[in-house]
Amino acid sequence: MPHVEEGSFLTLHYRMSGPQGQVIINTFGGQPATLSLGAGELSPAIERRLLGLEEGVHTTLELDDGEAFGERQPEMVQWVARMLMTQLSDAQQQYVEGDVVQFPTPDGRGQYAGTVIEVREDGAILFDFNHPLAGQPVSFEVQIIGVL
Repeated sequence: MPHVEEGSFLTLHYRMSGPQGQVIINTFGGQPATLSLGAGELSPAIERRLLGLEEGVHTTLELDDGEAFGERQPEMVQWVARMLMTQLSDAQQQYVEGDVVQFPTPDGRGQYAGTVIEVREDGAILFDFNHPLAGQPVSFEVQIIGVL
């Protein structure tokens, strides 16, 4: 049986759950995902855990606090001026706690996201740029359908 190696192309179903069992993403019951291991489509810790698994296996990987998406970093919680937000989006856009906002990377080739924590009266917005599951345990159920 083929097994997962660095650079493998995988077809798989997976379900990622947070610490209270809340499902973050679930491909079971729909189209399976296809990805290339090492291309950054999954966290490096999850990819490491997939190495060596055989085609056809169905298992659940339990990742400890912070293992899947790193530890929470307080410096990743930052105020952003309303003026900058107006430059990046519609000037009339209203933000509320819990909104997830996409920002362009400085080179314009990618994106990163921040979650709104607070909006001040002057329009400044407090964002948390940590991954929502940073510092938390993660359950990753996986069924390896194919390995190339």
